[in-house]
Amino acid sequence: MASPRLETYCCPNHDAATQLVMNFQPEVFCGVCIGSASVSVLLTILQLLPKKGQSLRKMPKASCSSTILLLISICDILGGLGMIFRSSVWLGFPGFIANISVVNGTDVWPSAFCVGSAMWIQLLYSACFWWLFCYAVDSYLVVRRSAGLSTIVLYHMMTWGLAVMLCVEGIALLYYPSLSRCEDGLEHAVPHYITTYAPLLLVLVVNPILFRRTVSAVASLLKGRQGIYTENERRLGTEIQIRFFKIMLVFIICWSSNIINESLLFYLEMQPDINEMPLKNIRSAALITWIIMGVLNPMQGFLFTLAFYGWTGWRVDLKWRKREIPWESMSSSTVGENVYPSPVNYQSNIHDSKKISTTDSQQTDEAISMLSEGNTSSDEKLTRSSPIYQGW
Repeated sequence: MASPRLETYCCPNHDAATQLVMNFQPEVFCGVCIGSASVSVLLTILQLLPKKGQSLRKMPKASCSSTILLLISICDILGGLGMIFRSSVWLGFPGFIANISVVNGTDVWPSAFCVGSAMWIQLLYSACFWWLFCYAVDSYLVVRRSAGLSTIVLYHMMTWGLAVMLCVEGIALLYYPSLSRCEDGLEHAVPHYITTYAPLLLVLVVNPILFRRTVSAVASLLKGRQGIYTENERRLGTEIQIRFFKIMLVFIICWSSNIINESLLFYLEMQPDINEMPLKNIRSAALITWIIMGVLNPMQGFLFTLAFYGWTGWRVDLKWRKREIPWESMSSSTVGENVYPSPVNYQSNIHDSKKISTTDSQQTDEAISMLSEGNTSSDEKLTRSSPIYQGW
């Protein structure tokens, strides 16, 4: 699981609340993390593998949106592998783990493993949060027709730059002046917790606002495409809204336990003695949410693929032939390009007004196709309703 407590535990003078959760049934907790992360990684890879029986046709290039969704899944897979490795070492080498955060210890490798594995997990999931934010921004921009060709490059710079900067800054402040002599008190650890949870809270607060505005703009696009708002278009708008709802639902399910757990532990840290009897229920709630985090955090990868693409099936095609990925469509990186084939009955003497109307319809179709990519039925309905498909 991904928690700033993993890095805090590496300090020899970590707080009593961190000691409470890290020493609570470590074998059981590590086993839960390994099991949940293994299932999630395997099912996520299965979801992303090409499947037999899918339709084949050439696509010019992967859309900006599909690239973001793929990167989110990759971050989840790498983060899950980090959890598996860390928990496996914790279970397999108890003597090695016992030297972690030992005061005046001479062996630096246990502390290096503690810091390195925790930073790997935090960095990957922090990048995942930033990519989710970029997906919401890209969805809004492409509907507003404001995204350009270099958008994905800017997303890479923002995501990896911010993830690395916040991670390094938080770790540097936590381990000041050195890993063996971390400063005492809760104050020195607060910046580390802020840099860890800032992108999580950003997605939790800002993404629903951007998704809501995108859905409103989609309705306007669908109405303006042909001047009418048919049942198919209404259903397509609803499916896009449901897709955004699924993404936020998965995110809340997987990470709400982290916020609850961290709030309980901070409350315990502010108490003179966390072992007092009146605090028993709070301690129990903190330990329960700690185990829940070990289950839900790694499962984000698989649950997100269900929200993005739906269940893609078990029949894997390992021939690796060139094919269309179902969720691959045109989005912000190709808005404005004429990617549709020219109709057979296209006349050279067509009026300029019709050409402009067709171009606007193409841009609208591309924008809506980006938001509904991964939904085959939606793509088919969009194609059938396109004036180009109907043969101008």
